[in-house]
Amino acid sequence: MMKPAFLILAALTASLHADPVRIPAHTAYLEPDANGARISENKPITGWNKPGLKIEWFGQIKTAGKLDTSIEVTLPAGKESRLRLTVAGKSREAVVKGTGSPAPVSFGSFDIAKTGYQRFLLESLNRPNETNGDVGDLLLDGPAAKDAHFNLKERRNAASIHLSYPNPEGVNVEAFYCEATAVADPVATYYMVCGWDRGYFGMQVNSPTERRIIFSVWDAGGEAKDRSKVGAEDRTMLVAKGDGVDSGDFGNEGTGGHSHLVYNWKTGSTQRFVVTAKVLDGNHTVYSGFWFHPEQKKWMLISSWKAPKTGSWLKGLYSFSENFGGANGQLLRKCYYGNQWARTDKGQWIEITRANFSHDGTGKEDRLDRYMGVDHGRFFLSQGGFTDDFVKYGTPFDRPATKTPPNDLKLPPLPGM
Repeated sequence: MMKPAFLILAALTASLHADPVRIPAHTAYLEPDANGARISENKPITGWNKPGLKIEWFGQIKTAGKLDTSIEVTLPAGKESRLRLTVAGKSREAVVKGTGSPAPVSFGSFDIAKTGYQRFLLESLNRPNETNGDVGDLLLDGPAAKDAHFNLKERRNAASIHLSYPNPEGVNVEAFYCEATAVADPVATYYMVCGWDRGYFGMQVNSPTERRIIFSVWDAGGEAKDRSKVGAEDRTMLVAKGDGVDSGDFGNEGTGGHSHLVYNWKTGSTQRFVVTAKVLDGNHTVYSGFWFHPEQKKWMLISSWKAPKTGSWLKGLYSFSENFGGANGQLLRKCYYGNQWARTDKGQWIEITRANFSHDGTGKEDRLDRYMGVDHGRFFLSQGGFTDDFVKYGTPFDRPATKTPPNDLKLPPLPGM
């Protein structure tokens, strides 16, 4: 059964209606195991029986005062479940009496002393073999519910956020250099370092045990999902790849050629990237991604691709931070991006010291915990964590110039070029 229309709005404003504010079960997170129960759109949380597994919602409370709380729980008739809700450092317990149907369970009132993001943490007090019940919507009422802001959509990812760099004017950019240092990098994080209008290059956390260096180049044409539908004249073709690099196709976000090196890059360690463009004619450009290997202490080719229907130098330079899996979208992600340089086709290095902040649609109204800034001479991007930090779309930032171009680039030659 579909929820009322107001539940699909990205921003929630509590009003003086008789009905409480509803925060859907599908917006909750699970700790410490993000996959410890089943969360589905417009359905209660089911399979909550793993010992120690907690359910948590996050929202921005904009009015201090009394907050009345309850949660819809479904429990088989004749069963009981003991649950505890913690808000603003205080806990309240409740005993659920099973009826076989969803019913609101009151946890009483909490005093919200100051505005800002709050966590609503639900825990089981039952023994391992007892039933916790299926958990539905979180219900809020009282003065502190006024103007409260929650993400109400099933998409639980933190917002994707970007740094857009101005292209140097009046020159042809044949190389874009940038460094990145991740300081908070949960699973399902992609820190894209060197991006341009035909591709992207960066580092990704795929699992607790696997990380990657990724370089991809888009096809020409407008196919969004299925590369098998892209004709030969529009396909980006592999020219070369480095040792240990896997290559193939990608889709669902445009189509193109993908490559990655499995490498466990380290949190807090600065990674160096450079992408180059070699214009072959008015219709083709070879784009190549090089990464500095920390152990080997030399530059290595990740991959090189011949892109059709472009014949242009690098433009649309940018970096971004993406949370590509929503199961842990509550966790903080943060990365520093620094020492940006563009090299012209004449060999001149031009330092880039300005970046503009932007975000995806999720960052417009649903997830406002996203921002950028300048710290220790570098730009940074941060999203998630349900912090109160916020930067307006389009805000420009300037970092101090280093005045030290990366003249030590000793890139390996491309085969046949």
